[in-house]
Formats: sequence, structure tokens, C-alpha cells
Amino acid sequence: MEKLDIVRFAPRGENSFMETVTGRVKSYFAANDISPYANTGMWIKTIVMLLLYFVPYVLIVTGLGASSLWVYMGLWFMMSWGMSGIGTSVMHDANHGTYSPNKKVNSFIGYILEIIGGYTVNWKIQHNVLHHTYTNITGLDEDIDSIILLRFSPRQKWYWFHRYQYLYIWFFYTIMTLFWMTVKDYIQVVRYKQHNLLIKQKVSLKEALLRISIYKVGYYGYILVLPLLFSGQPWYWVLGGFLLMHFCAGLFLSCIFQPSHVVEASSFSSPLGEPGSRHMEDSWAIHELANTTNFAPRSRFLSWFIGGLNYQIEHHLFSNVCHVHYRKIAPIVRATAADFGLSYNVKPTFFRALLAHARMLKVLGENR
Repeated sequence: MEKLDIVRFAPRGENSFMETVTGRVKSYFAANDISPYANTGMWIKTIVMLLLYFVPYVLIVTGLGASSLWVYMGLWFMMSWGMSGIGTSVMHDANHGTYSPNKKVNSFIGYILEIIGGYTVNWKIQHNVLHHTYTNITGLDEDIDSIILLRFSPRQKWYWFHRYQYLYIWFFYTIMTLFWMTVKDYIQVVRYKQHNLLIKQKVSLKEALLRISIYKVGYYGYILVLPLLFSGQPWYWVLGGFLLMHFCAGLFLSCIFQPSHVVEASSFSSPLGEPGSRHMEDSWAIHELANTTNFAPRSRFLSWFIGGLNYQIEHHLFSNVCHVHYRKIAPIVRATAADFGLSYNVKPTFFRALLAHARMLKVLGENR
């Protein structure tokens, strides 16, 4: 069993950026008598996102919404947005524990991930443990450690075909959720067992593999088998709609997450020292600031739909706060960063952020 070669961050120290910004954010909640957990608006959004996924599904299975191929595919397309909304606005917050101070409430809502084809244990390890702790650090952050065809960091090995990744990467983005819901969970859980990461999740490899298999059978049973049996539509309509849903959701979700970290503004700082005793020059909070970028802060609807993930800086620093509060605490974080002479990276629009990501992909493909 081989443990990951983790790194240590520099101590944050007294009167540090993190200590100061945490105090100011806590004061904001206290002064306004606001809970950092979900509010009424968050619960309403949860219902909306669930309906956006399950109402079209019911219409598909019953055949009530299949008056034409365009209408039928439109329902699957709606499901892709429901799936995306559940992923960014429901499951994400629940598995960060921000719906309620009651862990059982968060755990119950978090299991919606299993319903849309994922596995909560793996997601928590990849996202909460590895990505949030070691953002943009090659070998630890699995959000940038991908297949050999994709190069997301200047610290990763360069191959000649990376010159073209800015062109072909969008295909891999479209199949992201399909790969996830099919084989990725199996690959991950075996790797996490090898790296001794399943222990804290209190699950053995055997239990995890069994649960993943049960969840996958359940997922493909309701998402494919039931429509094939009861919708009254040709199998190729059903399969086509299923693929359309995943292609759209995969592309959208990738385009939401990647421009927050894989851009030229990110430092991609490398740890110092030999394996087993590696350390970072900066504290964790400063590292997060240097490797995270916000976008489209004025777009209320986009922020609402994607679970405040356009405020990625606030999310990384305060992942224990429900995303409905990010817009209000963002000015506090930005002002505190300025007080400490730290960069606060932000792109004015979603398009500008996506363009910056595409430019970075080209840079990473050209520079060895």
C-alpha cells in the first residue's frame, strides 16, 4: 500500500490573510444575523433543479413527451441541464456539508449523486480532499491529472500532440460525465485503496466496489432500461437521447470548472524538497488565491444556476459556507486580499474566462 507523497504548506501565522479574512466573514454573518448554511432560496433552487431533471424523465418514460423526435430529444436536453444543476447546485453543496449543521441532512441530500450515476465516496476524496487541498499541484490534484492526451499544467510531461489539445479537448469534455458514470469510479476506488485514502471514508475496497456496482446497475436500469421498455420509442432514439444528455452535461460542467484553475493567471507552483518531505513556499490560503480565478461576478442567473462556482475563490477559501452567500462575501475577500497585497483573479464574463482557458491550453501545448 503506497501513500500519496503529499506536501506541507507554510504556516499561515498570526494576523495572516486567512485569519483576517475568516474573521471578517464571520463578522459579516454575525452582524447580519445570517446562517452560513442554506437559506429558503437554496431550498427552492434544490426543488427546481430536481424537477428540471425528473419531470422530463417521467415524460420520456411514459411516452407523453414524444410527439416528435425534436420534442423527445429536447426532453433529454432538458435533463442535461437538470443533471448539471444538480451537480453544481445540489450535490456539490451537500457533499461539502453546507446545507445544514446536521450531518445527516447533508449526507441524505448528497446521495443524489448516486442517483445521477456517481459515487459519493470517490467524489469527496477527489474533490474535497485532493482538489481543495492541493489545487493545481501535479500528482495530487486529480482535476489536472488526466489522461496523457491532455496537459493541464506546465509541470506535466509534454508530448508533441499537446500542440493540438486546444482543438480536440472539447471532445473529451463532452464525454466527461459518460466516462465518470461508466468506468471512472471503478478506476478511482482501486487507486484510492492503493493510496490508503479509503480509510477515512470508513469503507473497504470490497464494500466500495459492491456499492458502486449496485449504484451503476440502478442508474443504467432507470436511465436506459426503463425508457427502452416503456417509452414506446425506438432503441436508437433512447440511446441517442441518453448520449445527448451526457455530451451536453459533460461539456457544460467542464467549461464551468476548468476556467477557474487552468488559466495563465494560475501560478502552478511546485513543491520544494525531496519526496517524503516536500513543502510549499506559501500558506494554503495564499496558494488557493494564486491558483483560482473567479468569473462573471455580475451574472446573477449564471451564478444561480452553477451554484456560485463563478465565485471559485470564495468557494475554495470557504467551502463550509453555502454558495448562496458567495456574492455577498466576495467583496470582503477581495478587499482583504488587497490589504495584504495579494492578487484576486477575476474575469468579467463567462466567455472571457472560457477564452482564457482555451488560450492556456494552447500555451501548455506549445511550451515544453
